[in-house]
Amino acid sequence: MNLPDAFLTRMKETLGPEYEAFLESYETGRYQGLRVNELKISREEFGKLQGESDDSGFHLESIPWCPTGFYYPEEERPGRHVWHEAGLYYIQEPSAMSAAELLQAQPGERVLDLCAAPGGKSSQLASAMQGQGLLVVNEIHPARAKILSQNMERMGVPNVLVCNETPARLADRLPGYFDRILCDAPCSGEGMFRKDEEAIHQWSPEHVTMCADRQLSILMEAEKMLKPGGRLVYSTCTFAEEENEGVIARFLEACPWMEADLSVECPHFTPGKLPGTWRLWPHHLNGEGHGVAILKKAGERNTWAEDENQLPTEKSIPWKDQKKLKEFHNWEKETLKTPLEGEYIFFGEQLYRLPQYCPPLKGLKVLRPGLQIGEQKGKVFKPAHALAMALHPEDVKQAVNRNHEEIHKYLRGETLDCGKEKGWVLVCVDGVSIGWGKASNQVVKNHYPKGLRVNW
Repeated sequence: MNLPDAFLTRMKETLGPEYEAFLESYETGRYQGLRVNELKISREEFGKLQGESDDSGFHLESIPWCPTGFYYPEEERPGRHVWHEAGLYYIQEPSAMSAAELLQAQPGERVLDLCAAPGGKSSQLASAMQGQGLLVVNEIHPARAKILSQNMERMGVPNVLVCNETPARLADRLPGYFDRILCDAPCSGEGMFRKDEEAIHQWSPEHVTMCADRQLSILMEAEKMLKPGGRLVYSTCTFAEEENEGVIARFLEACPWMEADLSVECPHFTPGKLPGTWRLWPHHLNGEGHGVAILKKAGERNTWAEDENQLPTEKSIPWKDQKKLKEFHNWEKETLKTPLEGEYIFFGEQLYRLPQYCPPLKGLKVLRPGLQIGEQKGKVFKPAHALAMALHPEDVKQAVNRNHEEIHKYLRGETLDCGKEKGWVLVCVDGVSIGWGKASNQVVKNHYPKGLRVNW
């Protein structure tokens, strides 16, 4: 691998006697990882499923710093498996699992992933929150924001607000609003050199400096949105001290009410040069290079009942338009065992359920304002794929569970055989939802979205 001379010179100065071991890490293959999505299946259930699968399953080894994370061999292809399409796991570089794990998001909180695409860390936060509270995930680039939104759908996240905003506009709208914020800032990508050769071609000392300045500006906006007593995790996939401890030092000088959060244990990582900062070195662990800082804001967090800064939920559907929900409620009564709860909003013909604590949406660029419920055209209601992915078989009156061979056909757009079922059915594989079908005359008509269908 042809690494830049300026990069190598700096790393030799940084690492000293460890430099040769660092260089040797580039001669080893990179590590592959997947993380179980506990919105769909628990770690223990997934392990049991592996042993009972009608496919061969995968050869997995636990990742030490992420209880739901696993290494898998390079020759295996979990991305081309029915479990992937069902959202049972997210394929993610092992070191990248560190930041969201250290944020320690809890059910019922308000959590922000500020630089979120493509959604690996967002889905990890969602899994920890178990569908309770508010998860806001933001991406400034429109195309990447769309991919982020699609991944939130595949992972069955019911309480997410997907935004396509600048950090400054979000901070202006949501001051002091979040319990926890993850800021996985855009960086020079030095930690990804082994994984992505394009990062090598883009690297320069000037690019590192530009990234550091941008990272500081993003952190300054993130701080504005953090509640007193809240936690902020800053992460990069670079080795440069200028983008890690250097940014944190400048940030703490500008915001003296922020400080290192030393309550989080990081036994698998190397301490950085500042308290609360940590390094993931590829010659110390099985993963790529990352830097992480764990910070907290001075003050005590209020409960939501005491929170003076709790923004009101927007009344999204005027009373005169409540009749638009009639067909949905009829479908709900016919299809679901228990009615859904929450407040709804129409985006054109698309019906969504707003997340808990959802702020007013007017003026924000929003791609997904909560859980997409379905489409209302005239008197016809059609359930959304996102709703199917967020439901479990026990939530519906009719579910059809099929083996992997049949589900492969379903993913390609083919019909399924069925028994006496009639109407909407939740199609499942290994007891986990994967999409909708509509049954009649012993056939399940395929309603898997055409844009998601596979050719393998």
